[in-house]
Amino acid sequence: MPFASEEWRKGLMEGWWNYYWAPVGIAVAVVVIGSLRWAAKRGNVWWQESGLPEETRRRLPPGDYGWPLIGNMWSFLSAFKSHDPDSFLRTFTNRYGGHGLYKALMFGRPSVFVTTPEASKRVLMDDEAFKPGWPTSTVELMGKNSFIGISCEEHKRLRRLTAAPVNGYEALSLYMTFIGENVVAALEEWSSAGEPLELLTQLRKLTFRIIMFIFLSSECEDVMETLERQYTTVNHGVRAMAINLPGFAYHRALKARKKVVDVLQLVLDERRSRIKQEDGSGKQQLGKSKKMDMMDELMGVEDENGRKLRDEEIIDVLLMYLNAGHESSAHVTMWAMVLLHQHPDCLRKAREESEEVVKRRPTHQKGVLTLKEIRQMDYLSKVIDETLRFITFSLVVFREAKTDVDMSGYTIPKGWRVLVWFRGVHLDPEVYLNPRAFDPSRWDNLTPKAGTFLPFGAGSHMCPGNDLAKIEIAAFLHYFLVGYELELVNPECPLQYLPHPRPKDNCLARIKKISQHG
Repeated sequence: MPFASEEWRKGLMEGWWNYYWAPVGIAVAVVVIGSLRWAAKRGNVWWQESGLPEETRRRLPPGDYGWPLIGNMWSFLSAFKSHDPDSFLRTFTNRYGGHGLYKALMFGRPSVFVTTPEASKRVLMDDEAFKPGWPTSTVELMGKNSFIGISCEEHKRLRRLTAAPVNGYEALSLYMTFIGENVVAALEEWSSAGEPLELLTQLRKLTFRIIMFIFLSSECEDVMETLERQYTTVNHGVRAMAINLPGFAYHRALKARKKVVDVLQLVLDERRSRIKQEDGSGKQQLGKSKKMDMMDELMGVEDENGRKLRDEEIIDVLLMYLNAGHESSAHVTMWAMVLLHQHPDCLRKAREESEEVVKRRPTHQKGVLTLKEIRQMDYLSKVIDETLRFITFSLVVFREAKTDVDMSGYTIPKGWRVLVWFRGVHLDPEVYLNPRAFDPSRWDNLTPKAGTFLPFGAGSHMCPGNDLAKIEIAAFLHYFLVGYELELVNPECPLQYLPHPRPKDNCLARIKKISQHG
C-alpha cells in the first residue's frame, strides 16, 4: 500500500512538527512580545524622566508609567468599570509596598498618587509648594475664573467675597423655607405615583431646582429648564476624554457651556438694566425692590479695595457652586437613604431623632424645618459624615508641584501633577476600623485628624459649597425620615463607579408614605 504509506509519512511529519516546533514558535512569540512590551515601557520611563537631574530620578516615588501615550489610564478605566475599583491602586501597593506615594502617567502627564493622611494634608494645605493642577479640559468646562482654575490668592479672594451669600448663617436660614417646600412637594409626588422611579434622577432634578432658586430666584421656568438641560451636558463632558470633535461628549459639553454662559450673561445684563432704571444715577441698589438671590449678592459684593466681581467671574462661580450643590447633594442623599435602608438599626435611630425634633417644635412653626433644628440632629450629622466617607463621592483632587518637593523620603518634581486619592484615605484600615462597614457610631466623640476626612478637600481650596450641600442633604433626610420609607426594586443592582459611585439602574425604587410628615 504505497499510497497509504505516503499519507502515513506526511501525517507523521506534521505531527512531529506540531509536537516539537509549535511550542517553540509560541515561546518565541511570547519572548518577542515580552521584549517589545519591556522596550516600550522602558522607553516610556526614559521619555518621562529624561529631563530630570540624576539625583531627582533616584528619589522619585516607586511606580510605573504604563504604556506610551496612554500611560496608566487604561488600567484605571478598566478597574473603575469593574466591580472592584480599588484594584487600580492595589496593583501599586502590592508591587511597591504601602509607601503612600506612587508615580504614574495620568491624563497625559507624569503624576504622583498620594494615599496617606499626612501626605494628603501636606499637599492640600501647603499653598507654597502646590497649586491647583486640574486637567485643562476640566478647567475649560468649569471656567478659568472658577475655583479650580485660579491662583491661591484669587481663590482666597473669591472665597471671602462669596462666603456670606452661600454659606453664611443668614443666607442658609433664608434658603430653608424654599428647600423644605420643595422637598415636601417632591416626596408627596413620588409617593403618590405608585410606580417605581429612578431615585437618583429625581433627586438630581430636585437639587438642581433648589440650587437654581438660590442663584436666580426670580427667573422663569424656561430659563431654569434651559440651564438644567445644558448643564447636564456640560457635566457629562467633565469626566469624558478631552476629544473636541463632533460626536464626542467633550465637544458637546463645550457647546453646552457656551449656551449656559450666554443665558447667565443675558440674566446679568437684564438685571443691570433694571438697576439703572430703578436708580437714575446708575449706582447699583441691589435688593431695593425684591429679595436678593445669589446672583444679586455676587453683583454687589466688593473687596477691601472696592473691586467688584467681573461678569466672567460671577458666571464661573455660579457654575462651580452648581456642581458642588447639585451633583454631590443628589448622590450623597441617595446613598444615605440606601445605606439607612440596608441598616435598620441606623434607620431607627435617625428616624427617632427626627421625630423628636418634630415633637419639640413650637406650634407656630407650622412644620418648617429650621437651620437650628438641623444642627440639633447629632445622629443625622453622623449618618451624613459616614455616608461621605463610605461612598467618597469625589475620588481624587488634582494639584501641581510649584517646585521640587521633598515628601516622605521622595522627591516630587516641579510641574508634576499630584493626585490626592481620597478613597485610599477613607478606606484605610489604619485610619478607620473596619472601613468597609457603614457605621455612623464611629463618629461618636470623634474629631477626625487633619487629612483623614476629606469629602470636600481641605485647606484654602476646600469645596466652597460644603455647608450648603450638607444642609440640603440633612433637610431632605429629615422630611423623608419622619414620613416615608424606601423600597428598592433591585436591591442587588450592580454599581458603576464613573464618574461617581451609583447603582446602574440609578436606584430604581418606590417611595412609600408611612405617616403624616412634620
